[in-house]
Amino acid sequence: MTKHPFLLSLFIALLSSSFVANIANAAPAKKTIMSAVEQVAAKKLYQDNCQSCHGVDRLGAMGPALLPENLARFRKNKAIEVISNGRVATQMPAFNSSSSKTLTKAEIASLADYIYTPSKASLSWTMADINASKVQHFDQSKLPNEAQFDADLMNLFIVVELGDHSATLLNGDTFKRLDRFKTRFALHGGPKYSPDGRFVFFASRDGWISKYDIYNRKTVSEVRAAINTRNIAISNDGQYLIVGNYLPNNVVILNTSDLSPLKVIDAKDSDGNSSRVSAVYNAPPRYSFIVALKDVKEVWEIPYSDEGGVEVYKGWAHDYRVEAKAEGWKADLSKKSEQFPVRRIKTDDYLNDFFFDPDYINLIGTARNSHNGQVINLDTKKKVASIGLTGMPHLGSGITWNYQGKEVFASPNIKEGKITVIDMENWDIIKEIKTEGPGFFMRSHSKSRYAWTDVFFGPNNDKVHVIDKSTLEIVKTLAPAPGKNAAHVEFTKDGKFVLLSVWDIDGELIVYDAQTLEIVKRMPMKKPSGKYNVYNKINYERGTSH
Repeated sequence: MTKHPFLLSLFIALLSSSFVANIANAAPAKKTIMSAVEQVAAKKLYQDNCQSCHGVDRLGAMGPALLPENLARFRKNKAIEVISNGRVATQMPAFNSSSSKTLTKAEIASLADYIYTPSKASLSWTMADINASKVQHFDQSKLPNEAQFDADLMNLFIVVELGDHSATLLNGDTFKRLDRFKTRFALHGGPKYSPDGRFVFFASRDGWISKYDIYNRKTVSEVRAAINTRNIAISNDGQYLIVGNYLPNNVVILNTSDLSPLKVIDAKDSDGNSSRVSAVYNAPPRYSFIVALKDVKEVWEIPYSDEGGVEVYKGWAHDYRVEAKAEGWKADLSKKSEQFPVRRIKTDDYLNDFFFDPDYINLIGTARNSHNGQVINLDTKKKVASIGLTGMPHLGSGITWNYQGKEVFASPNIKEGKITVIDMENWDIIKEIKTEGPGFFMRSHSKSRYAWTDVFFGPNNDKVHVIDKSTLEIVKTLAPAPGKNAAHVEFTKDGKFVLLSVWDIDGELIVYDAQTLEIVKRMPMKKPSGKYNVYNKINYERGTSH
């Protein structure tokens, strides 16, 4: 560990959800130019205190990369403020003159300048780099193919504990731990399960992809796919895993069996402009991955199988192979050289944070410049509607259910205290449900009458609202741990119980009866964040994120 883990903690604080509201509209930070003498001094501070976690040239190791490219949307004065004053409920201590720490104002400023200074190191991460990073912990072929414990394998949970970079394998029937294991630094984007539920894949912000064998309770292999990663998705058949990255600007497709790289696709639009990748998704009915691009006006669809043929792509102008030929790419996905072609969908605006209708025909994205929601038909590649979404909706956490005979979509909002409910037939807003503050996560289950949403930001962040899906009214507001941030619920396979997190270093996992809303169990945990039920995830349960 570092002597002063302030840069590690700084990055945690800057990327923590409590900062989202403050930085959402921040102007891009300017790259800093330091004199040669200043750089030498700052580099020495970095080497002494940060390099063991963040790597040579700030490219990341166990901790994330610290580069202007990563910090582009953060104001430097925020970095200085956090280094100086610390951050409550994180590992970040105060380093100002009134503290017992050893950093002066000049050192704090110098280090803040340094992490915003361009690095002379190569920011590329090639297929050779990916291959060279491979870590094989266990020979998977020698491990038993049956679970080495007794439990309903479809009602297991992975609980990510951010407080000490660990994860818990939890029995969803008994709510007892089956394993607790170390993870890479700062997991992000939610783990993804293989279709049979045996393996779970994790992505860390600094690009590490880890494969954990649930049956044998072992991390079997790891590979570093990038320098800074957003999230991952897995194909229907479990053969392919796609990694969306900020640095380098690309997507990487891995073979899930051994985490070997199959293809690296640079994220560039049709004019050659480079972009960060906001997120990647699996579109099950389409046998394809969907890629969100942050800096260009395009959405990508990357087919990984031609299974289903015309029926899978029935909404396209012609058969999938005909359109492929018209757009200049080959169609035989059984041939290695022709795998993973990019189908470009041009958009009117920069789109962030996607949601899809149940058939994965329509994509709903938040438009950066238009400050609304836009609905893109993936078959016709046309915008079909605009939605008046004004509260910075967190679409990736949205859910759907049937309301008065129609399919509705509901999303929390990061900037305003409301839940937006949308009719998915005409894309009209049915209702805005007022909450006690902006929220981040919303969850339900097809067998539950209730939807749960947190109040993640602001003074009421210890509150959780329970909404009746038949009336669109809040029926109860819970405060499971007064004064501590309560967030993110997930249901058991049968929808009978709800698991909720108290996001604190000395936090806990709380189990509720989903019908009576009474507490069933409390389990101490180290800042538990997301909880992921095997059955709900691999079956794309409507009440959870995908």
